[in-house]
Amino acid sequence: MGDTLSQAEIDNLLNALSSGELNPDELDENQEKSVKGYNFARPSKFSRDHLRTLEIIFENYGRLLSTNLPAYLRKQVTVEVMNAEANTYSEFSNALSNPVLLGVVNFAPLESNVIVELAANLGFTIVDRMLGGFGNPLDKSRDFTEIELVILERILEICTNLLIEPWENVVAISPRLERIETNSQFAQFISPTEMTAIITMNIKVGDIEGLMNFCIPYSCVESVIDRLNTKYWYAAMKEDASGKYQETIQGVLDHALIPVRAMLGRSSISVNDFANLQLGDIIKLDTKVDDELDVYVGNIKKFTALPGATSKSYAVRVTSIIREE
Repeated sequence: MGDTLSQAEIDNLLNALSSGELNPDELDENQEKSVKGYNFARPSKFSRDHLRTLEIIFENYGRLLSTNLPAYLRKQVTVEVMNAEANTYSEFSNALSNPVLLGVVNFAPLESNVIVELAANLGFTIVDRMLGGFGNPLDKSRDFTEIELVILERILEICTNLLIEPWENVVAISPRLERIETNSQFAQFISPTEMTAIITMNIKVGDIEGLMNFCIPYSCVESVIDRLNTKYWYAAMKEDASGKYQETIQGVLDHALIPVRAMLGRSSISVNDFANLQLGDIIKLDTKVDDELDVYVGNIKKFTALPGATSKSYAVRVTSIIREE
């Protein structure tokens, strides 16, 4: 219908109104309804809240990486979550270049697999550090050798196991690294049109920086998508923070060994006298026999004590506790 009605159209409209075939209220409701476009080629399944929750999860994961990887690489590791976005898997796979380092992680009991992409320069840096080098990447890119892939597989398995704790507030997972792919042509693990959440993390090993991308298909987290919201995540985190690790941490601290030493006294002598010390020589200290001794825990003075003996060993008896205040 055009913007201007013809006389015949006006007559038909008036007849419909007078006969009751057309209800003016229904006409107003139809006019108020707005049509929202929907892209069937790229359906939006991850909301902004879902992506924000994934960022929080992987920020926790990044802290675990920066804590655990230095024990293997013997270099400082810093991890930062850059962003989280929703894209089709075809966009992720088309951005891959050879050589590529892809880890296929089984997220059991969730369905489908999660893809982990590690930058090639980070891969060569990790190999160099694991083999005793300075952690310098290659000047010219090349394919990874079988020995290098075995070394990288060990590191990726460590990274995979660290995923358990960050995800425990959403679902208890048992991730397992299934295999590593180095050719982007064999990276078609899921449907190209499948919507995925891409979490990009910047990893710095020493002075070398590179990206680690996690590609999470919607089919993988579909069963727990309702839990991927900040309200649920923080509520679960608050419940877990009720002190369930307190006894374990307390037990470890109780058995920690710390050095304790009692200072008998001090004395100053010349280098010549020190060099000529003989058995039976006496060194005069600046304390008396009945003076209290300073007792140090580590390098902090914590107690005063009197000297004595127990059985056949020297000992001190604590007389006072020195507090910070």
